[in-house]
Amino acid sequence: MLSPVTDPDGAPFWQYAAQGELRVQACADCGELRFPPRPCCPHCQSFASEWRQVGGHGRIWSYVVPHPPLLPDYAEQAPYNVVAVELADAPRIRMVGNLVTEPGAPLNSLPLDRIRIGARVQAVFSGAGLVQWVLERP
Repeated sequence: MLSPVTDPDGAPFWQYAAQGELRVQACADCGELRFPPRPCCPHCQSFASEWRQVGGHGRIWSYVVPHPPLLPDYAEQAPYNVVAVELADAPRIRMVGNLVTEPGAPLNSLPLDRIRIGARVQAVFSGAGLVQWVLERP
């Protein structure tokens, strides 16, 4: 399994995810939520930031099904899904992950015909602290 590549701006995201918390970066001055994390607020140009917990509910905004050739660690699980999820409490933020049957399940655990644009999903966390998504109404 691949590990996330962290940088100073994104490292807190992965630390919170390893604890089972979904948090996004927020500007400490104007309050605007942003993801992916970055050093400067794109709205007010402040360098002050904090991390706010979000509910982890959302809707599938888009998805794709990669097929080989892929990175070797993923090839044996293909075909699998990659979803872009629009967060319910931060609709301008979209997070990428995999839709699975349960936390830590293989990437190909959910039949592809079960994926629908607009389906409600909930964030879950794998044992490695990766954010995954499950259908709210399986």
